[in-house]
Amino acid sequence: MKNYAREAISKIGGYVPGEQPRGLKRLIKLNTNENPYPPSPKVEEALKSFDYRRLRLYPDPCATELRNTAARVYGVKPEQVICGNGSDELLTIALRTFVGEGECYAYTEPSYSLYPVLSDIQGAKPLPIPLDENFDIPENAAELARDAKLIMLARPNAPTGNLPDEERLKELCRKANGVVWVDEAYADFAGSSFISEIANYPNVIVSRTFSKSFSLAGLRIGLAFAPEALINEMNKVRDSYNIDFLTQAIAKAALEDVEYMRANAAKICATRDWLSEELRKMGCKVLPSQSNFIFVKPNRPASEIFTELRKDGFIVRYFNLPRISEFIRVTMGTREDMESFLEEMRQLDK
Repeated sequence: MKNYAREAISKIGGYVPGEQPRGLKRLIKLNTNENPYPPSPKVEEALKSFDYRRLRLYPDPCATELRNTAARVYGVKPEQVICGNGSDELLTIALRTFVGEGECYAYTEPSYSLYPVLSDIQGAKPLPIPLDENFDIPENAAELARDAKLIMLARPNAPTGNLPDEERLKELCRKANGVVWVDEAYADFAGSSFISEIANYPNVIVSRTFSKSFSLAGLRIGLAFAPEALINEMNKVRDSYNIDFLTQAIAKAALEDVEYMRANAAKICATRDWLSEELRKMGCKVLPSQSNFIFVKPNRPASEIFTELRKDGFIVRYFNLPRISEFIRVTMGTREDMESFLEEMRQLDK
């Protein structure tokens, strides 16, 4: 058949999401960094009280109430907030706003596998910046990215889980010629955020998602925080009605119960630290994590462990990529889930 797609699209494979398995009789799903605990009870209240008749109308195109609530929670002005259909949409908006076809777009590597796909879709000139031996921002990052219109990095990083050095990040922001996007999808598990720094740098954008710490991966809602001038430009690209009525109401309710989210995040962090230590006792290498997952180098080849875990109903993530092919990424489930996972790892280690 004739291919009607743009050449740039026909050449790429596209982003491959984590597996959403079906048909397994026994399943402990630890592969897509979802939260094992339910959303806030205020989310349930918002769902029950929502007037379905409002759905005949278009939603607020500016998501005003949601942005106002986010501004109060994160200590910024509403004009410094933009909402997206998941933080992934915000990443797409960023490429469309700041990077023209053929222009340079930089991203750290290894990191979120969507970053290079976005470059291909936009027809940008990709510039991967290798993280150093500790998977941290390299000291010469600004020099490497001097021609980039947009520099994207995750803090904490995925899939390694570490928190990049703040001083190196600030240096990058100072020296960069383009926009620096700090992807904070996992920041609530790190106890550290860069959001306050948008007041100090005119070229910095920080994004958040409700998918991880707020237990709302099925809702698709994300936020980005930036100087008002950058938000204004991104709003020109954003779809007019990108956040529906129901999502706005639920996300607002979740933000109004931040303490519930933080309590769940604390439980996840405690489970993460306990499991990391137990796996180290077995002789596995576990990278220090500030996320809701751990990156583990098992005592046997990671590809074998991944396959055998799956046979027994434990779904983890394996990346057959340079520098990280010896590791598996394990999302934190409940303490009971992870006790079962640990026992399975012990069995596979015999």
